Amino acid sequence: MKFRRIAVLKGGWSPEREVSLNSGAQAAKALKTAGYEVVEIDAGRDLADQLTAARPDAVFNALHGQWGEDGCVQGLLEVMGIPYTHSGVLSSALAMDKQRTKLVLRDAGVPSPEGRIVSRVQAAGGHVMEPPYVIKPNAQGSSVGVFIVRAGDNRPPAELNSEKWSLGEEVLVEKFIPGRELTVAVMGDRALCVTEITTSLAFYDYEAKYAAGGSRHVLPAEVPGAITERCLALALKAHQALGCRGVSRSDFRYDESAKGEQLYFLEINTQPGMTGTSLAPEQAAYCGISFPELCAWMVEDASCQR
Repeated sequence: MKFRRIAVLKGGWSPEREVSLNSGAQAAKALKTAGYEVVEIDAGRDLADQLTAARPDAVFNALHGQWGEDGCVQGLLEVMGIPYTHSGVLSSALAMDKQRTKLVLRDAGVPSPEGRIVSRVQAAGGHVMEPPYVIKPNAQGSSVGVFIVRAGDNRPPAELNSEKWSLGEEVLVEKFIPGRELTVAVMGDRALCVTEITTSLAFYDYEAKYAAGGSRHVLPAEVPGAITERCLALALKAHQALGCRGVSRSDFRYDESAKGEQLYFLEINTQPGMTGTSLAPEQAAYCGISFPELCAWMVEDASCQR
């Protein structure tokens, strides 16, 4: 072991707090099984003091969403000189911005749906794109605040005008791609496999991702071999083009009815969930890597200046 005492960061104050608490608890349990000394930290705004008191050799970052996944915590860990898991400051910040991610990946040859950034007020005022289209916060994860505007809908969703909206004033509006939901986890320089996600809900939203029975995972995805290979290649290309480290997971739409391009990149998650319904650990297990082995690999991969 390169590191012995590991601080698992979890919780935080983003909209994905509850999922992060679950991820952190399960990662901590796995790391203890793998033989590490583990201290669990529910990250607060005094995180620097919490880390100073914990005195870890390395950090397993199980935070999700804003502040924990967007380069902020990564910058703090760089300043404190504590090795950490997952991606570094630049790639974390870039991957959290959905539109800038798409622009970088288009230059790398990764296709994505047509889209543009508009203000929340503009998106709420009327159709800014011919339906069907998708509205999503530009810098949130876990499908928080995502809406599908269907053909025939008279107006965008009323929630965009709510005083309770707390997901940022910029939203990404992009063309809706029909078809099947595919996802690929990348571990280091290896794309693991392709999973198809099905749900009985309207789409693969926050509830479908994290509620028991909210979705079904078909592993490996029952798609043509050429689509499997292209999906694996595009996920690895996205991981590398954005400068990601450790484990990431890329989501795709597969429109098998399309005449031309059939596979579209949707977004990348630089800190995939580690919950009981999470996709990256499931793919690792399919490839013969147990959950404790996966978490241990991530810890031993930890560093600064990632």
